[in-house]
Amino acid sequence: MAGRPSPFVIDAYARKIVGWRVSTSAHADFVLDALEQAVHDRHPIKGMGLVHHSGRGSQYLSIRCTERLAEAGIEPSVASGAYAAPLGPRSPFAVGDSCDNALAETINGLFKAEVIHRRGPWRSFEAVEYATLEWGDWFNNRRLLEPIGNIPPAEAEANFYAALGLEAMAA
Repeated sequence: MAGRPSPFVIDAYARKIVGWRVSTSAHADFVLDALEQAVHDRHPIKGMGLVHHSGRGSQYLSIRCTERLAEAGIEPSVASGAYAAPLGPRSPFAVGDSCDNALAETINGLFKAEVIHRRGPWRSFEAVEYATLEWGDWFNNRRLLEPIGNIPPAEAEANFYAALGLEAMAA
């Protein structure tokens, strides 16, 4: 379990995890599941300049994955890490160097250090999945992040939408 990737879809503006999955194998379905979770959560608007930065793995380059990105109006950008920037209004991070995957590397590293390595060995797939759910909720709603003003990602996102006058999105 510890060696398998867990794709996180991350809003680069608020640094909020908006989609994730755990899998026992690296196949396109689990990447698509994480993407679907993010698309369902965000309802992206076509033409917003949304970019999905991802790894070079075959699951990210699959026809199904690239077709789903196109259906959602999301431009693919292949890098060495995996994150989507951002699934919402255009931010300063929406377009940039596709090799800049520091955010994805940081979040994946924190997840592995704080969950996978610290709490393992794992007895079941379900235990890893539940721990990932718990950690994602904690990360989004309680972890204070210095780059966004020492507030949790969910608060940064709510502040962003409130400043735009989009109270429904901030909730």
